[in-house]
Amino acid sequence: MSWSQVFHTSCLVLLVHLLCLEAVPISLDKTKVNQPEDKASEPPPSVDTGLHYDRYLREVIDFLEKDQHFREKLHNTDMEDIKMGKLAKELDFVSHHVRTQLDELKRQEVSRLRTLIKAKQDIEGGNDMAVDHQALLKQFEYLNHMNPHTFEVEDLDRLIKSATNDLENYDKERHEEFKKYEMTKDHERREHLKTLDDEGRKKEEEHYEEMKKKHADHPKVNHPGSQNQFKEVWEEADGLDPEDFDPKTFFKLHDSNGDGFFDEQELEALFTKELEKIYDPTNEEDDMVEMEEERLRMREHVMNEVDTNKDRLVSLEEFLIATKKKEFLEPDSWETLEQNQAYTDEEMREFEEHLAQQEEDLNQKASDLQKQRDELERQQEQLNSQKVELQQAVEHMERLKTQKVEPPPEVHVEGNAIPEPQGEYHPLPLGHQDMSQNHPGMKQDNHLQNQIPHNTQDLSQPRLQDLPPGHQAVP
Repeated sequence: MSWSQVFHTSCLVLLVHLLCLEAVPISLDKTKVNQPEDKASEPPPSVDTGLHYDRYLREVIDFLEKDQHFREKLHNTDMEDIKMGKLAKELDFVSHHVRTQLDELKRQEVSRLRTLIKAKQDIEGGNDMAVDHQALLKQFEYLNHMNPHTFEVEDLDRLIKSATNDLENYDKERHEEFKKYEMTKDHERREHLKTLDDEGRKKEEEHYEEMKKKHADHPKVNHPGSQNQFKEVWEEADGLDPEDFDPKTFFKLHDSNGDGFFDEQELEALFTKELEKIYDPTNEEDDMVEMEEERLRMREHVMNEVDTNKDRLVSLEEFLIATKKKEFLEPDSWETLEQNQAYTDEEMREFEEHLAQQEEDLNQKASDLQKQRDELERQQEQLNSQKVELQQAVEHMERLKTQKVEPPPEVHVEGNAIPEPQGEYHPLPLGHQDMSQNHPGMKQDNHLQNQIPHNTQDLSQPRLQDLPPGHQAVP
């Protein structure tokens, strides 16, 4: 196994041993064991760690692996020093060519994260909002977001610590996801039963019990990591006589990349025969999700029993020590998933309460959205009504313009001209004289006089026929 594959499965644990130790040579009976052909030109495929930064992790390790100085420093570095960051400090002595490639890798990773942040924002409907990438990048602890351009010692230190921590929690998260899967499946089955009548419910329950019984009816499952389990692999997978079982030979045969260690994937491959006893993808009663959970349980059990230094790898030495223990020679029976329910009744109750609360919240949101929709429709109706009224007013104004209504006649007065009186002429009362004679400041306008009708007398002189008898006109 190359250093990159070991890192994927053990978070840089035992890197020193992986690079500087060879697999322990063992004696093989070549008459019984067919040596696999060497395929040095074909490196073993990389194993996906399941981490969201898996590609970045592998590429960083691939480049560091090319630096001779970095590899040599691993000879004198133990696991505690690696975890404490001492190995990361050796990055300062890595060649310029490797450092340049690491810088470019980091820039690409930061760009990828920013793209993911932007995509998430678009999905959530925040297209018009400004994005603070620096603040959002803080959630990605495996790199130093404050320096997005160069790969420094802190970046390697963060990557080691984050991968170690994340991989340690990875199995725990997988168990939690499986528990939710099982509870959801059981909840949906119960809800389906509520929709059936008595006869349909009875048939469904009978079918469910029949499937459980068929699933439990399988050959005996050997205890994972026991002598019986390995002998069965030795016989059925390797085609060898179980009486000739040899732990060293077995280890060599199934150390597929020849690095002297069993990693997690190589261990899980050893349990395939046992899992095939329980699960068949063509059977209705067998759930392949449960099969993967069973595989995980088996691998964890062997790791806990054999991996004494907790580096997530099983060395040949650890394997040989384990084969001498009583648990290996006389193991207890193995309880499969159907014998160990993934969740408790209390967890199921809390899960259903959580689902009920979620449903209530969704219903409330749906109700609020419906109210908002009704209000928007009401407002739209008001706008439509106002639009109709406005249109009617515009049409009314247009009709008035087309009717050509005659305006009332206007009287034009030029200068001090007095408009011609309308109707019958009324003389001044007796004793009233022309005011213009008593006020020299007032001048008669020739034009005004021209406007007076010709058949009238000077208004300043009273008419004789209008005077009472005995009165004479004053000259």
